[in-house]
Amino acid sequence: MEKEQLYLQQIFQYIQDGIMIMNHKREILMMNPSAERLTGWKLGDRVPFCSFCENRQKSPSEHTCYLIEHNEIPYFLSKMPTYHGSKIDVEMSTALMYTDGKTNEQEFLLVLRDQTLQLKEEEARISKLIIKKLIEAKEEEHKRLAQELHDGVGQSLYTVSVALQAIESYVKDNEKLNTYIEEVRNELEQVMNDIKLYSYQLRPHSIDQLGITPTLGTLVDSVQKVHPDITISLETNFEERCHPSVEINIYRVVQEALHNITKYAKASKVVIRLEKKATNLTLHIEDDGVGFNLQQVKKEGLGLKHMEERITLLGGFFNITSAHNKGTQISIQVPNWKDDFR
Repeated sequence: MEKEQLYLQQIFQYIQDGIMIMNHKREILMMNPSAERLTGWKLGDRVPFCSFCENRQKSPSEHTCYLIEHNEIPYFLSKMPTYHGSKIDVEMSTALMYTDGKTNEQEFLLVLRDQTLQLKEEEARISKLIIKKLIEAKEEEHKRLAQELHDGVGQSLYTVSVALQAIESYVKDNEKLNTYIEEVRNELEQVMNDIKLYSYQLRPHSIDQLGITPTLGTLVDSVQKVHPDITISLETNFEERCHPSVEINIYRVVQEALHNITKYAKASKVVIRLEKKATNLTLHIEDDGVGFNLQQVKKEGLGLKHMEERITLLGGFFNITSAHNKGTQISIQVPNWKDDFR
């Protein structure tokens, strides 16, 4: 029995929930340290009415406190005023504990569980879901626009190009007109190439048809052609298909990283390594550029933040290290890369 009493005392002292005993006048007769820390109340103070009791519909003769009126409530969510000058969100568990047979005075148990952390976690979950949906909507719009540019505008321009060739065959003897048509055709060819480039940048068709590895190979080749002074290599043992969300987000991270490297890093060598490990998919991007102040870039740059957001939404791990004249390294791990992340 003494051991049980000791255990109960230990639980009362150290449990994170606030535990109180109050009488029918709502005066606090007993409280544990968590209750005092949570509310700021002291022994002898009156427990204020919670928002549920203050706002509920009741008859003129009915007691404001739902607990005292009904003796027992399993639990409910409410806001409780504290002596810290604010209201806290709590889950309240209450019950009638004792009734004096002579005076009919009652004592009630009141248990408060702080919901602030749970609410913050729920807000973070909803915020993460909103960001995920926005990214998905953006990618869908990119996909639609890329398809429209490729199949719509691109095909129309190709038709115009064929028509110019036909016209050219009828005016062979007019050198001046032939020269002009040639100039128009060259300009048209440049526009068609631009359309293809814009379509690819919006969303490469190969990522939906072939997967992440061939698409990254094409991306590396295209960047290498524009920046022949930089040696860019793609090393991978990965040939499988991932979930579409994983493929497009991995692709966007590499695309953003290469954009930053070619624009700011002054690098001569870039290594991109995509590997399948036992439990996850890993991506490592390293350059030998000038590096940067990581804290400063994190404050000002949206690119790194967007990369990290994309990987976080996949349930993955994102890490970046950089130092002056020591290049930059980006390391990413994505678990369950075949799954739908919802």
